[in-house]
Amino acid sequence: MTNLLSAIYDSLNIVVFVHERDSDFTLHAAAPDWLVFFLGKSSCPQTCALPDVFPYLTCFMDDAQQHWDAKQAFPLTSGSWIETDALGNELALEATALWVDNQAVLLLQNLGEKYRQEVSRLQQVRNGLLTQEKLENEVQKRTLKIKQREEEIAIKLVSLTSYRDEETGAHVRRIGLYAAAMAKALNWPAQQIDDIRIAAPMHDLGKIGIPDRILLKKGKLTDAEFSIMKRHTEIGAKMLNDSNIPALDMAAEIALCHHEKWNGTGYPREIKGEEIPIAARITSIVDIYDALVHERVYKKAMSEKDAIALMASMAGSHLDPTLFEVFLGLLPVMRRIRTEVHELEDLMVSCV
Repeated sequence: MTNLLSAIYDSLNIVVFVHERDSDFTLHAAAPDWLVFFLGKSSCPQTCALPDVFPYLTCFMDDAQQHWDAKQAFPLTSGSWIETDALGNELALEATALWVDNQAVLLLQNLGEKYRQEVSRLQQVRNGLLTQEKLENEVQKRTLKIKQREEEIAIKLVSLTSYRDEETGAHVRRIGLYAAAMAKALNWPAQQIDDIRIAAPMHDLGKIGIPDRILLKKGKLTDAEFSIMKRHTEIGAKMLNDSNIPALDMAAEIALCHHEKWNGTGYPREIKGEEIPIAARITSIVDIYDALVHERVYKKAMSEKDAIALMASMAGSHLDPTLFEVFLGLLPVMRRIRTEVHELEDLMVSCV
């Protein structure tokens, strides 16, 4: 049996030491060639200080001693480390402490080719991960460019209506940012947040189909004129429908339903509550807010305090009360958007 174990140890490049006391170890059987370089002889005397030969073991000895004191039979490994022999060859070694037949045993293994194969495998995995990360970063960059392009197309498309009524380019851009902030607060998926940022600014796109005599009229609209004005919701939806592009599909819903009211008295379909698409309910809130707190040729700006008070009176009748509470919690974000996206940006929109 002893010969069999020796043959196994030799084939696995394992050397067996018995721990005597402190740093002293006794080598069982002759040292293999790779170990002779470090010990300086093929056998080890009773007082061989193994940690002096392999300083790395000093870090392992405290854990190993606790393991032996507890008389644990399961192996405790040191982890691999690299030693360089007298010929400059690097050897990967690993120590294992265990308690066998009432003896503190330390196995020292030359990992050899096994270690190099494992390092090679890990390097391949690392390279693969780096390549994957590089590809993912490239995809993210391209996706961002596509999103930016889609948003720019949407803003330019909406800018067509800004030539014909009092809406401004900054207004429609803010609408998208307000709506995206609310979607994020509602924990929407990232793609849907991007979609509503692009879609919400197109809520009034259908106004392009309303005659100037009605769209640009300064006074109050007659009932007949208002009936025609209300058609901008359906015109916008028809312009945006059937695209198979999620952002435009959402824009079609918003265009059609952003004048619907929570209590069912809105237009064009007089639907109510959660029958109204949530993207349209969000857009309705932020559109009213931005319109109230900004000056237009036909009105002065309202203070935010007064605007919020007015909107609060609309919650539960015109506006979704739950979404309005979400909006109120985001007022600091809304104010920042108002500050950073101001009316001077209209100059850029008007030049496209």
